[in-house]
Amino acid sequence: QVQLVESGGGLVQAGGSLRLSCAASGRTFSAFAMAWFRLAPGKDREFVAAITSSGGSTYYVDSVKGRFTISRDNAKNTVYLQMNSLKPEDTAVYYCAAGLLLSVPAAYTNWGQGTQVTVSS
Repeated sequence: QVQLVESGGGLVQAGGSLRLSCAASGRTFSAFAMAWFRLAPGKDREFVAAITSSGGSTYYVDSVKGRFTISRDNAKNTVYLQMNSLKPEDTAVYYCAAGLLLSVPAAYTNWGQGTQVTVSS
């Protein structure tokens, strides 16, 4: 088990940037694939990005490719999501999750509490 705490959300204008962080507790962080999902009002939880346990491979939903970058620092038990060129449609609560390297929420057994990202037009 690993406990996750996100931070870094906020209000930003379209075209701006934010970096989300997700700090994990527990010694097994480096064993998990990590992912970011987001939940916007009226929509299903959406996969955003994932990274392998070693950090060697990353995966993105098409709508964020070229704008978002997922990374991790296993020495710091932290995963990041750098978000550039933000759009109003990126507005959502962003969650980090630990689990298997899949793009479905059911693959992830540990979730953070979420951090709100609001992009104004």
